[in-house]
Order: sequence, then structure tokens, then C-alpha cells
Amino acid sequence: MKINYQYIGQRIRQERLRNRLSQEQLAELTESSPQYISHIETARKKASLEMILKIANSLDVSVDQLIADNLTSNQYKGDVELSRLFIGCTHYERRIILEIATAARYILEEYRWIMNVNKS
Repeated sequence: MKINYQYIGQRIRQERLRNRLSQEQLAELTESSPQYISHIETARKKASLEMILKIANSLDVSVDQLIADNLTSNQYKGDVELSRLFIGCTHYERRIILEIATAARYILEEYRWIMNVNKS
């Protein structure tokens, strides 16, 4: 399987801009150079796993969010999409989203039970 470093670079750039960081600021946070960050974002250089971890931690995102489109499992991609819902949310907003998702899960479980009873 070939890793799409161009996608990873684009995701890093999106998250960097979302965090209102310059390449220079991200370079300082990751103990690298602005040129190296630029090369990663444009896929001229392949970021090591260590660097991807440093970048993810500096941008306060999961590694999954940076590499998700390289994954082949649709279920796992769904998990990443769910985690993206929390981007930019306050702690309170995250709690509300979690409570809504929990309620939806409960309703689905109840509906599944009702549907199984009616099939008997």
C-alpha cells in the first residue's frame, strides 16, 4: 500500500491554519525548520512517524486525523469523521455532542430490540 504524503501534508496545513499558526511557529513547536514544515505540507519530503506525532501533538489533533484517508477500513474512517466533529469545540460543546450520540445509540438499541421482537 502506498502512503499518500500529499494528503497528509494538506491535512497538516489545514490544521495549522485552523490553529492560526505560521510554518515558523509550527516548526518551533516541533523542533524543526520552517522549510521542513513547508516540504512536508507540499509532500516534497516524507514526514517520519516521529515528526507526524510531534505535529499532531502541536496541532492538538490525533494522528488519525492527519492520515485518515490513507486507511482502508471504512469503519475506521467513520471513527475519524466522528472525532473531527470535536475540532474547534469547547469542552462543553464536546460534552453535548457526546450526550446526543449516547442518546442516539440508546434509541437505536431500543429500536433494534423492538424490530427483533416483531420479527418473531
